[in-house]
Order: sequence, then C-alpha cells, then structure tokens
Amino acid sequence: MSPALQSNLLNLIRAPVALGQGLEGVDEGPSILIENGLIGMVESLGWKLGNDSEIDIRNLTWNSPAADVPAHQHGTRIKFPKELGEACQDIARLAEASSKSGAFTLTLGGDHSVAIGSIGGALLARPDLGVIWVDAHGDFNTPETSPSGNIHGMPLAFLTGHMEPYRLPSFQWLKNHLKLEQLVLVGIRSIDPEERLIMKKWGVHVFSMTEIDRFGIGGVMEQAKQILFRSGPRPLHLSYDIDAVDPHFAPSTGTKVRGGLSYREAHFVAECLAETGSLVGMDLVEINPRLGYVDPAHREERNVTVEVGLELIASALGRKIY
Repeated sequence: MSPALQSNLLNLIRAPVALGQGLEGVDEGPSILIENGLIGMVESLGWKLGNDSEIDIRNLTWNSPAADVPAHQHGTRIKFPKELGEACQDIARLAEASSKSGAFTLTLGGDHSVAIGSIGGALLARPDLGVIWVDAHGDFNTPETSPSGNIHGMPLAFLTGHMEPYRLPSFQWLKNHLKLEQLVLVGIRSIDPEERLIMKKWGVHVFSMTEIDRFGIGGVMEQAKQILFRSGPRPLHLSYDIDAVDPHFAPSTGTKVRGGLSYREAHFVAECLAETGSLVGMDLVEINPRLGYVDPAHREERNVTVEVGLELIASALGRKIY
C-alpha cells in the first residue's frame, strides 16, 4: 500500500463520457467492466470499496450544434467544450475528495478526456503528483495542431497548462498544472506532425515503442521511475488508455494502432508501478465494447479487451504472479 494511502479503501468513479471522440459505444466501458466482475476482483485483492460514484451524462448529447464552438481567433473548433468541461469538473470534485481522504481512486472511462478531471482533481489534493500516461497517442494536441478537434487528443495540453492561450470558460476550474518533470509518456507510437514539434519544443518525456524495443519494458520503466522520483518519492497516478496495448490483444477500442504493447509488457507497466508503493490512482479508458468484439479463439460471447482491462486494473492494485 502506498504511504500516501491511509487505508485499503478504493473509491470508484464511473465516467461514461464519449464526447471527447467521435464513436458511440465508449460510454459503455464502465458498465461492462462492472458487469464482468470488477467489484469482486477488487475485493478479492484485499481492497474495500468506498464511494462508488457515476458522472451524470444525461445532458451530454451527441451532435449538439451549440457545443462545437470556435476556440481562438483562427477559427479552429474544439468539439463539445462546454459539456466536457462540466463533466470533467464533476470528475475532478470526486477525485479531489477521494485523494484528500487517502483512498485509492479508480476512474473508469469513457474516452481519455476524463483524465482532465481525474488528474486535475488529484492535483488539487496532491500538487506533487507524478503521472504515467500509457497511450498509443501523444494526447498533446492544441486547437492549432488537432486535425479533429476531439478533446480526447488534448488532455495533456490542458493538464500541463499549454492550453492557456485557448482557455475555455468551461475549463477555468482547472487550477493546478503538471510540470513536465511530473509526467512520463509510455508506449507512444502515433503522434500528429505538429503535435510532435510542440512536444519536442516543450521537452516532454516520451518513451515510444522504439525505446521499448531498444531497452525492453523493464529498462523503460526504470528510466521512467528515475525521472519521476528524481527529487524523492511522490504519489503516482497511472492513466491507462487501452489502445496502448497492441490491437491483437485488445481490439475493442476506437483508435487502434498496430505495434503496441504486448500482453506481458502491458501488465509489467502496472505491476512495476504497484511495486513502487506510491501508486494512488488509476484511469482505465477507451474500451469500446461495440468494436472488435470477437475473441481470437472464437469465443464470441467474451470480450477479450474487457478481460485485459480488468486484468490490468488487478495488476495495478497489487496482484502478483508469485
């Protein structure tokens, strides 16, 4: 258990938010994880379920014309900023309260925009929070670099304060920002051209699949820990996008990119962070049960991506092979 945790209590935030991207179905991620035994698994690992909260998404409607508004003078448009800003603020309130209570905070998405709330809230309680962002994508786009306007490709620009020139009223609650020494990206293999330029300019710590090939996942995670613990121990938050895992192992996601983490590499990331004793929170996002459903072994009634997601959560919560 992390020294920053005051008990074996785990607070659950269900965030079935889908407006950060363009495919329906990702909002079903939290419910399908619950239906497939998440609560029992958590309790079997010695955790006690505390608050179980769900974000109200009834007002987050698809294709709302009023939600697609210009973000700055050049007319680039961010989709659904009002709805997503309000939803992330609700998540942030829960995450802040959970962090202050000393409980582990598990947030189930929904798309990766929900991490603006889960991490933004955690930062209010733990300003020194370190974040490991496991994803196929950079998620550092701004309105000027985003080819889509989808906020699930922008959360790190929000969380590090680089969205400041494009401040939107619905995100003004986001007060604390990550410093770059508090952030490490792992598993990256798809970055937009302009996004790549700004990430290099800002000096973002990125371990792409090339570094994982070169050093192995063990070597990469050791380097990641050295960056995050350079000034001493700090609480850690793992933000895990299921598309970081190669689609052969986790096909039910909307932005698949070949050449991702193997099954064991994916687990090692979570296991390694659990072993630090500093992990205080986790997001699991972008499971879309409507996509890539069929099991490679032709067990159509089972969704392997959901199974992998549950297993990754278990590894982050301390499950060990031996």
